[in-house]
Amino acid sequence: MSRTVQITVDCHDPEKLARFWAEALGYIIPGPPGVRLGEDEDPFAAWKKFIADLGIELGPENMRAAIDDPDQVGPRIFFQTVPEPKTVKNRLHLDVRTAPGLDGDERMDALEAECHRLLELGGTRLRRIDPDPPLEHGFIVMADPEDNEFCLD
Repeated sequence: MSRTVQITVDCHDPEKLARFWAEALGYIIPGPPGVRLGEDEDPFAAWKKFIADLGIELGPENMRAAIDDPDQVGPRIFFQTVPEPKTVKNRLHLDVRTAPGLDGDERMDALEAECHRLLELGGTRLRRIDPDPPLEHGFIVMADPEDNEFCLD
């Protein structure tokens, strides 16, 4: 029997990272249970109101966020506040499949376009690895707003 997974990201600013990764992956930020959000409503504002209406006071150290695949195929990603800073390269990273089925210049052009979009959202470009057939198809290494590395693949 296969299992599903939730990816959990330790961070300092769950809302900021959730917004970045929702845009990067085409995911949604779900609203609180039983709350229907309008098209332009901010899900985080709805969550803050929902939690306050329950009489719960949360400090910055207790903040959390999540994003979901709107097609319910990919894993849920959960962001939680932790006190310690990131000190070394992450041991697990995501490969964001940006150019499936593309090769050569067409592939690298698609990766570059996505890299540019993610730079505007707060990502950082770290390096580009050009194609070197037959084993290397080319990719771009980036970091999210809290310096977690990932690849555009």
